[in-house]
Amino acid sequence: MTDQILTTPLRRRALLAGTGAMLAAPALGQGAWPTRPVRIVVPFGAGGGSDVTTRIIAPRLQEVLGQPVVIENRGGAGGVVGTDYVAKQPPNGDVFVLATLSPIGLAPGLPAPMPFDPIRDLTPVAPTVFVPICMAITTRGVDARTAQDFVRLMRARPGFYQYGSSGVGASGHISAATFAIKVGAEAVHVPYRGGGQVFAALQSGEIHYCMDIPSLLKPFHDGGTARILFTATDERSSIIPDIPTAREAGIPDFKSYSWYGIFGPAGMARPIVDRMAQALETVLSDATIARRFEEMGTPAMRGWTPDRFAAFVREENATWVPLVRSLNIRE
Repeated sequence: MTDQILTTPLRRRALLAGTGAMLAAPALGQGAWPTRPVRIVVPFGAGGGSDVTTRIIAPRLQEVLGQPVVIENRGGAGGVVGTDYVAKQPPNGDVFVLATLSPIGLAPGLPAPMPFDPIRDLTPVAPTVFVPICMAITTRGVDARTAQDFVRLMRARPGFYQYGSSGVGASGHISAATFAIKVGAEAVHVPYRGGGQVFAALQSGEIHYCMDIPSLLKPFHDGGTARILFTATDERSSIIPDIPTAREAGIPDFKSYSWYGIFGPAGMARPIVDRMAQALETVLSDATIARRFEEMGTPAMRGWTPDRFAAFVREENATWVPLVRSLNIRE
């Protein structure tokens, strides 16, 4: 079952091709929505992948919508706190959340009760980017040049090595915990409120390893404060081409990914959903923004209708929740 969680969801990588029908023009009268500033909640702290992605999108989205777009960080519980906040807001188009796979499909598989139902209590609008994951270790006190070196260290000292994430149930948490299970080692989870805190802890040696986006870990790798050991994808990352895949590093069948998408509260009127989805499609199709995401190694997910995204979200939830439960990850 462990191998299944690491391989089954990656089949949907093909969905990035965006071959579905392009969004139709929204049926919304002039001046109907938005008439006030639009808030986008980032359910993680500053400095992480979801925060960076939202700040890339927001200025252009503001131009397209003709209203200010305000970013609000509400971190906690692997994205659950901020996503729950939006789920409980009126569905009037004033507030959205850039949710990730974490609160949609990973956290619901953990023992802690969820304060909202990701399928019932949210309105899927559109995906933004696909997020590959890589693993990095601190260079402070960890003498390992390869993944196999680090695995040997972990096996020799069960429960000594610590990994950080942006919260219980976050992609970094599930990925790092699954890695330890996969290689037959024991490690301790240290949750933080955002990626920025995780990266600071990695550089200082407060934690021994973490898993996150290649582009965010690359500066620390290049600067010598961390070392990226592998990318958890089928192919090497274009931004760190010298780093092997997990399979090349001797850890077959280990793969990990996430995605970011815009959601509103349940019950949001379809004209608002269509207008926001079309605006996001315009933003993601902007050549400058698309290039930024390619440079980050998180390609834009373009060409999605709200209905197609909703079906994808249901599939991800139905796949990941039972698989996370099968791993029996407690904290």
